[in-house]
Amino acid sequence: MPVNRSRPSGDRGHTRAPARRSQAQRSEATRKALIAAATKLFARLGYVETAREDICRRAGVTRGALDHHFDGKKGLFRAVAEDVEVRLNERIAAAALAQPDPVSQLRAGCRAYLDEATHPEVRQILLLDARAVLGWKEWQEIHSKHGLLLTKEGLKAALPAERHHSVEPLAHVLLAALTEAALYVATADDTETARRESLETADRILDAVLA
Repeated sequence: MPVNRSRPSGDRGHTRAPARRSQAQRSEATRKALIAAATKLFARLGYVETAREDICRRAGVTRGALDHHFDGKKGLFRAVAEDVEVRLNERIAAAALAQPDPVSQLRAGCRAYLDEATHPEVRQILLLDARAVLGWKEWQEIHSKHGLLLTKEGLKAALPAERHHSVEPLAHVLLAALTEAALYVATADDTETARRESLETADRILDAVLA
């Protein structure tokens, strides 16, 4: 008796699904490899001195893959900057949540930001290169999406309810001051002295905000 070896149409559809997932997984793996490789190089060499060829070599991909996923070196830098910003704010949030009350959490979060200023990824990518490479508007979009949101949450928790109307402007002013202080620490010849001075200044600012 002849044997029908053809698969029902439903089975054929089923066998194609893993291939689609595999392609998506490969695409995501390529993106992650490019971001990881570029992060290391941008942090060590800076944006200008980092060549696309070196990123691709380190990631084990072609230049075509970089252009396909990020539309060039600048697009990749933006993805790297956002990734570094996300991880920075995760560390800040973890430091804050280790404290017992909202005011202590706000102070700890501010201190953590200044402590992170000398971290190579934060220093070079976020503090030194991001505004120059991306432009103020695009950099501010990333900064606001993550850092400003965290600052607003911290202020809202620390301030009494009747002062919540002032959280938005206070968050902008506080984050701007902390970012400039972090840049001061990142570029200082004596980073420890600059860090201590910046922490003292940040505490005075918070005293005024919370008064």
